[in-house]
Amino acid sequence: MPMNRLQFQPGLSMPDFLLQFGTEMQSMCRSCQASALAFRLPLLPVRKLKPLRLKCRIGSAQDFQCQACRHQTSLIAGTLFQSTHLPLTLWFLAIYLIGEAKTGLSSLALKRALGVSYPTAWRMHHKLMQAMAERETLYMLDGQVQIDDAYLGGERTGGKAGRGSENKVPFVAAVSLDDRGHPLHIKFTEVPGFTRKAIVDWAKAHLAPGCSVISDGLACFTGVTEAGCHHQVSVAAGRKPRELPDFFWINT
Repeated sequence: MPMNRLQFQPGLSMPDFLLQFGTEMQSMCRSCQASALAFRLPLLPVRKLKPLRLKCRIGSAQDFQCQACRHQTSLIAGTLFQSTHLPLTLWFLAIYLIGEAKTGLSSLALKRALGVSYPTAWRMHHKLMQAMAERETLYMLDGQVQIDDAYLGGERTGGKAGRGSENKVPFVAAVSLDDRGHPLHIKFTEVPGFTRKAIVDWAKAHLAPGCSVISDGLACFTGVTEAGCHHQVSVAAGRKPRELPDFFWINT
């Protein structure tokens, strides 16, 4: 069997992660703080960004003061790290472990990896997952978009088969591609059913107006046009959608 290049693509290894954020507590904290500050500064009110050399460090390494208005703030204020008593190193390691877990990571596994109590690991896990979910809502699929119907379940016996089965939860699966045909973002969204109204509501929430959507012959997908999107149907007689190059990434 040939190697699947998608499965063997390079990622951030644990040695690379430790090298980037240091192996000693002090140096690792500095790297974590620098990374957190890079995300924190754009979120601060504009008045605190004047002048550009606005921040001077005072007291703790996590406290800053604006040179323009003397307003003081914390590196982790207004973030999911706020009021934490844990070092940022543990938070960043938790982010790495959860992000790298292909099949998900339980709070119990996170507890063992971080060496913290289970309630602490549970709270960290839920905070990070909530932040990931909220971040996901900011993405709008744009450019060329492949779309398909997907289902979760079907393991129970009995009931109807196919799309109308009461044993299956319907999802819309969609992936946006860049100009080179490489995937950018993907969304899996539960819908009440594959009706035109459900697809219209989904498209208005997740598709950028003007994008080009390609789908199979499922009639409800024409609803994307009501969200200001272009729609193209690709169906080849005698072939399944996964056999068509137009649906390569959504089926991958």
